[in-house]
Amino acid sequence: MAALRTSTSRLVSSSLPTLRSSIATRSYATVEATPIKKLGEAMSATQPPVSEKHTPTVEEPSKSENAKTKTFHVYRWSPERPTEKPQMQSYTLDLNKTGPMVLDALIRIKNEVDPTLTFRRSCREGICGSCAMNIDGVNTLACLCRIPTDTKHESRVYPLPHTYVVKDLVPDLTQFYKQYKSIKPYLQRSTKAEDGREYRQSPSDRKKLDGLYECILCACCSTSCPSYWWNSEQYLGPAVLLQSYRWLADSRDEHKGERKAMLDNNMSLYRCHTILNCSRTCPKGLNPGKAIAEIKKAMATA
Repeated sequence: MAALRTSTSRLVSSSLPTLRSSIATRSYATVEATPIKKLGEAMSATQPPVSEKHTPTVEEPSKSENAKTKTFHVYRWSPERPTEKPQMQSYTLDLNKTGPMVLDALIRIKNEVDPTLTFRRSCREGICGSCAMNIDGVNTLACLCRIPTDTKHESRVYPLPHTYVVKDLVPDLTQFYKQYKSIKPYLQRSTKAEDGREYRQSPSDRKKLDGLYECILCACCSTSCPSYWWNSEQYLGPAVLLQSYRWLADSRDEHKGERKAMLDNNMSLYRCHTILNCSRTCPKGLNPGKAIAEIKKAMATA
């Protein structure tokens, strides 16, 4: 799932030393019946984990008579045991004692059931993007994803797909953030404001940024994109391209030509094939697919 790929064109060639990280040199994940021998294989979410059928279930610590018990199957892998395959660990929780969101369940598992479970979280308000993971087959934020109240439905929680795994539900986003840095995500100007203070913008120009600046870089969209799965070393992906368009659409920015030139190659932008997984999965309701289309239109009419 982490296939990394061919080189093209001037920007990509010149920027590869900047974008390439150590994870790009790790071995690809493979499915083997024998124990994993390479650290890179274990650290990839590609390898199917050992089924929950072959691992013991950790029960609710303090069951009550009227317990509303639900089962969660959680992806587990530790770098401290690199030769062991990833596995799905099952936990049962009483929903009457658990908050409404999947993040509440994970926090309760860590606090009361299994302190070794590892995941990222911070704001619990859908703002920081830290708790992005794959829940029941959908990339989303654990703090915004409600627990299905049907106790017969067993929830499955995985790290973001097609990423190397640091531990359990923690993906390695080093490459993702290097790509974000490469687009220079800040205002670039050659002239100063007329009054020497702030750079003003009309209400209509400001409105063009709606649906762009709200991106929290959770990587849900990029890790749902097949084009990004296979070309993540050179294709920037939906999240970074949406951020790139945010600055192309900003009337205050004066380096639009340079920004377009950075995207003028076969891989950075044009690996998007409008599959639109990105727009369907965005937990903030944004539309990266539309932003990418607007960049292509701007490139064609420049």
